[in-house]
Amino acid sequence: MAAQRPPITCHVLDTTTGRPASSIAVTLTLLKPYGPSTPLTATTNSDGRVTAWQHQGGGVQLQEIFDNAAEHAGEHAQMVWALKFDTAAYYGEGNTFWPEVELRFFVKPGEDHYHVPLLLGPWSYTTYRGS
Repeated sequence: MAAQRPPITCHVLDTTTGRPASSIAVTLTLLKPYGPSTPLTATTNSDGRVTAWQHQGGGVQLQEIFDNAAEHAGEHAQMVWALKFDTAAYYGEGNTFWPEVELRFFVKPGEDHYHVPLLLGPWSYTTYRGS
């Protein structure tokens, strides 16, 4: 049986090559309402995607954090999450204007999935809410 998709996923495309950006270290942190949480970590796969998160020390998993925050924040409250991408390690020190890219976004309780693509170049980046 396939693993369940986490409630937050991301995807990085390198705009200089037009290809997926593999092996980028990524962290995911809950900032509000109960954060900042201990970051969850991942590395983009060969398709530039993060499909699973690890919690340092084997702590609470993303789905549990997601469910608990949504349950305790109230029906109309929003969570704020941050994705941080280690772009300096990907391009090499001095080869990019962005040593890291941090994206902060709202998550509404009751929505089951958020996909956050990052289109990345050494001198620019853009993002959007994917599906």
